[in-house]
Amino acid sequence: MTATSTATAPGGGPPTRSVPLAVTGWGVLSPLGVGAEEFAPAWCGRRSGLRDVRGLYEGPLPVDEACVLTDFSVREHLGRKGTSFFDRTTSLTVVTCGLALEDSSLVIEEADRAEIGIVLGSTTGGVQSLCEFITETIVNDPPYLVNPVLFPYAVMNGAASSAAIWHQLKGVNATVSDGQASFLAVLKYARNQIRNGYVEAVVAGAVEEFSPHRAWAAEHLRGGRGARVPLGEGAAAFVLEPAEAVRASGRRPDAEILAVETGLFGQDIDPADGLAGCIGSALRSSGIDPAEVRMVAPSIAGSERRDAIERRGLAAALPGVPFASLPVKDLLGETYSASGALQLAAVLAEHRCDAGLDGAVSLITSVTSEGLVGAAVVRGWSRDER
Repeated sequence: MTATSTATAPGGGPPTRSVPLAVTGWGVLSPLGVGAEEFAPAWCGRRSGLRDVRGLYEGPLPVDEACVLTDFSVREHLGRKGTSFFDRTTSLTVVTCGLALEDSSLVIEEADRAEIGIVLGSTTGGVQSLCEFITETIVNDPPYLVNPVLFPYAVMNGAASSAAIWHQLKGVNATVSDGQASFLAVLKYARNQIRNGYVEAVVAGAVEEFSPHRAWAAEHLRGGRGARVPLGEGAAAFVLEPAEAVRASGRRPDAEILAVETGLFGQDIDPADGLAGCIGSALRSSGIDPAEVRMVAPSIAGSERRDAIERRGLAAALPGVPFASLPVKDLLGETYSASGALQLAAVLAEHRCDAGLDGAVSLITSVTSEGLVGAAVVRGWSRDER
């Protein structure tokens, strides 16, 4: 099988030819709506996902507002059976993967289930479940017994594993943690699995929950909100297949992931220069001129240092290009590891709302505080002809 082939180290040699991955369906859970059909018009209308979170939990929160799914219930989507012990991260993941499969043109036969995998981006898995599990080991009476049913959701790969079991997908199952760049790492991992013939398709996504534990951790880490966007939560997943095979079957994808590049910079190379190199390398391996870029979905979130790196990198890679910058985190909040997936969802929402963008090229960019940067090149279409 083939998939996106990326370049050598950014700026370090001629890029290899890219072989794109097709996005044949996608699902999203966010304050703007459930599923692509709800999310797309809400996004294109630039609705805010900010919600009042006072009283949402028993304990106090450091914030009164966040971009949260205040009325989400996993039982409304999946029923009671088998979901009683799902934590929030698992619930969001299982539902979103199901939405992506439903939205896809991929037909799954029983014999094909071993050829379809799941790759998920996550910071640490369910933060609340992890904290509650650890707390029980400390506060319970001796011998400090903990309910074993809670353990699977306290580890990072619990959500992806639960999604695979629920949807009966028996291919590769992996969870990747790379902070803000997690989804770009997911795309690279999924690409390699398809290219090397381990699977024929991958449900690739990322998730981040909102909980009191995460809200307080962010409060201490960020020292208050300041100019930063509010916290958010959400999940997005995409069904990825080899673009050549999709077109050969007569199907038209929602988008093609033409190339993905990432790199870690900061010692000898300015991360902004590293980002510019990643963007340039990804564009060259895709055969795309920088002037063709119509939209950029950046990870800009009000962090003075990180945003400055991203803006300098974009300016260096796309000098004089009048691209539209999508305000993803302004509307959806800071979703950390889910950021890249929601950035791609925003790009695909633009295409689903406007057939005039058919064939337009966009960039997904990510920058972490540690100097990990990256970019993905995306060409999208509407669904008018599907």
